[in-house]
Amino acid sequence: MRVDESPETDADIDPATAFSVIASETRLDILEALWRAEDRPVRFSELFDAVELADSGQFNYHLQELTGQFVSQGADGYDLRHAGAQVIRAVRAGTFTRTPDIDPFPVAGACTRCGGGLLAEYADEQFAIDCEDCGKAHGEYPFPPGGLVDRTPAEVATAFAERVRHLHCLAADGVCPDCAGRMRTDISRDGDCCLDVSVRAEFVCEQCRHELCSPVGLTLLDDSRVTAFYDDHGVDLSSRPYWTLPWCVDDQYTTVEGTDPWRLAVRIPLAEAELTAYLDRDLQPVEFERQACGH
Repeated sequence: MRVDESPETDADIDPATAFSVIASETRLDILEALWRAEDRPVRFSELFDAVELADSGQFNYHLQELTGQFVSQGADGYDLRHAGAQVIRAVRAGTFTRTPDIDPFPVAGACTRCGGGLLAEYADEQFAIDCEDCGKAHGEYPFPPGGLVDRTPAEVATAFAERVRHLHCLAADGVCPDCAGRMRTDISRDGDCCLDVSVRAEFVCEQCRHELCSPVGLTLLDDSRVTAFYDDHGVDLSSRPYWTLPWCVDDQYTTVEGTDPWRLAVRIPLAEAELTAYLDRDLQPVEFERQACGH
């Protein structure tokens, strides 16, 4: 059965009410205690002991306010619902509580345009990689504040590279990385964008409106045929930050072969060989071709 819309039911609550329910330190402590529990469901007495509140009546009141939307109750005790887990993940990621400020730092690799050094900068929960010399953009993408905690600059850069890889490959598969809603894929050749490319992929979630923008090649990073091509040359693609791969940063490796229907070709050179991926309008690979460079 296909569900085109999520009809409202008597069990639904409006967003303002939902947020007011968790606007309590005690209720957040209860959600945190459930999240930390090694085994769930958690019995009432064990949950009460895990929260610093002396009055069991007050504790029960707050717990019942959470039950239904954020906490489930069964014969064996209490457990987190998906909404409750999302609240704790957002808190721990620093989405609502942190506004970190870190100094720019150099990252591995060289500018794909001029060969200059690359610098990472973080502001407004966005990470950007740019050339120190010519200023060429090598991608700017969202990164939660929690990703900076207890990590060295090198570890932050690695985490950012992994996040970008998986976010865009998931989006290209039509799944929103934020809410799991349906992601629409568009191919754009004009308009404003933080990327220094003329042909790019634009992803928009039809449910939560989450947006991502990337060079076309970036969507191929998790493709098994691309990783196998690198494996054949003794290179582990998963260990390469996306900004060190020109076909993930520059659109000179992307050719528009047709627009009705869309057909794109992405060249992936490596050593003395080259792999060309042909993609449809949804950026799904429909054909691959290997050949020696220069042929």
